[in-house]
Order: sequence, then C-alpha cells, then structure tokens
Amino acid sequence: MTQQIPLPTSLHARSPYELRTDMGRNVSESVVKQALDSGDIGFLHSFTTGSTVDGPGVRVVAWTAGCQFRCLYCHNPDTWSLTNGMPVTLERAVEELRKYRHGLKIMSGGFTLSGGEPLMQDRFAVRLFAAAQEMGVHTALDTNGLLGDRLSDAELETISLVLLDIKAWDPQRHKHLTGKDNAATLAFARRLAARKRTVWLRFVLVPGLTDDAEDVGQIAKFVASLGNVARVDVLPFHQMGLFKWKKLGIHYTLEDNPTPSVELVQRVCGQFRAEGLITY
Repeated sequence: MTQQIPLPTSLHARSPYELRTDMGRNVSESVVKQALDSGDIGFLHSFTTGSTVDGPGVRVVAWTAGCQFRCLYCHNPDTWSLTNGMPVTLERAVEELRKYRHGLKIMSGGFTLSGGEPLMQDRFAVRLFAAAQEMGVHTALDTNGLLGDRLSDAELETISLVLLDIKAWDPQRHKHLTGKDNAATLAFARRLAARKRTVWLRFVLVPGLTDDAEDVGQIAKFVASLGNVARVDVLPFHQMGLFKWKKLGIHYTLEDNPTPSVELVQRVCGQFRAEGLITY
C-alpha cells in the first residue's frame, strides 16, 4: 500500500446502533481497490463484544461497512457505504480478536463477521476467518448470500456457521424490499446444503412487508428441504435505527410501521415449526 493508513485508537462502538460515518473518506480509490483485492485492509463500522444473538455462546462481532442491499427496514444504513467504515489493517483486526480468544472458548462463543455485507470485502473476510480458525475460535458469517459465489469450497471450510438472511420468497417482493433479486441468495443456500455447512436462518418479520402467510410458508418449505438449517431466528422489526435514517437524510418509509404483535410472531414461528424447524 502506498498510502499511509492510520491505526484507529479504538475499534469498539457502544453498540452496533452507534452512528458512524466518513471514517474512510480520506482513503484514496486506488487504496480501496487494492484493499478489496488483497484483504490487507478492511473497512469496519466497529467491533462489539458480549453478543449473545449472533451465533452460539458469547461472541465478538466485527461489523463491516458496505452493502449492496437497500433494505427498507435496515437499522444500520450507515453501513451501506464502504467509506463510512474505519480502515483497519488485517493485522490490527487479528490482534483485536486474539485478546478474546481464551474467554470466547470458555464461554462456548466465537467470532462473527456481520455488516453491512461482509462478502463485499471477501478477501479480508476470508483471511480474518482463517486467522480465527488458527486460534481455535468458532467462526460465523452473517450474510445476505448475494455474493456467496465469491467464496471457494475451501474457504467455506473456515466458516463454522453461516447466519443466512432470506428476506422474502417472491422475487418481486424481495426486490421491493432490498433492491436486488433473491436468486443468488437461494443458490448460495443450496450450495451450503450440498456442502453440509451448518446454517441458521435469519428472517426479519415486518408487518405488512414480510408477513404474507404464503410467502413465509414457501421460505419454510425451502429451508426445511435443505437439511442443514439448525434453527430459524424470527427477528421482529423494530425502530431502533430510525434516528440514523433521519441523521443521514435518507427518506424512511416505515416510520409509522408497527412492531409485530405477539400473535403475528407466534403465527410465523408456527409456520416454520410446522415444517420441522426449530425457531427462536
């Protein structure tokens, strides 16, 4: 790298909901391209510790910047842009993870790479997972699956668990929700099944958008047919990211959207359970 990249004083945010922008604005386009090609540098929103919802046990989570989806209900729109992320050398990220390796093992936890969409920085992700695996740390990838074909079969072996987001079954509904088609996501799900890689499905339940009974039923049937999905996390929509949309000046269409009722959550969970799946 020809441009000097300053080491961040702290990688940690108070929570993944902390608004962070323009941390990589002074990094030249050529350095960004080299970083994406080599994985020598990643662009991160933050590290958070103590998570119990991003994989088994207690986990350290690195939140990447950059995402090709534009989900209408996204709670971290500040992670859409790569240059909002803090430029962090691979060595610095590995050093941060190494601090927690013993505690993570004791607490049956591990390391999760989330975002944003981590596979927009696939070379950095692969190298970070390989380093975690060498430490004996359980690894999890939280992904929308759009860029799953960037990972080789050998690279998939460095990932203990895939947290796969399926937003909707109907392609037009999916495109309305995210701006992208869901064919690549479903193809990645089938590939993970063929490779017998363990998956936790993540499904965000948004009243009026993702609660259609037929659509949910199709997802449940598909997921059950794969044979490698250990659990389904039904994640109720919330408004915790609303302030970010306002601060960033992005039009937000769901400000008046309600959170799901207990009855709706139970109905959707029941649809997954009817296909023999475990829900949380």
